[in-house]
Amino acid sequence: MNPYNVLVKPVLSEKSNKVREGKNKYTFQVHPEASKIDVKKAVERIFDVKVLGVTTLVTRGKMRRRGNNLVKAPNQKKAVITLAEGGKISLFEDL
Repeated sequence: MNPYNVLVKPVLSEKSNKVREGKNKYTFQVHPEASKIDVKKAVERIFDVKVLGVTTLVTRGKMRRRGNNLVKAPNQKKAVITLAEGGKISLFEDL
């Protein structure tokens, strides 16, 4: 899988910012079919950092009403990446 297709977008929330500052962990939304190994290789190749670990989780899409119809939002997959000591991703530092 192409590394640029694995990482969809960074997750910028209050919780992910707190973990990033305290434990050097970065959160990304990733492709639903990407494995932990794919995510690790993509982050190491794109950002030129050493990855110690990857944790993934799938958030299920919520049911929402659109008039009389019920619509299910798509499932999303997130990955929390732990970097080696001293490693930083400049994408998050600029925001």
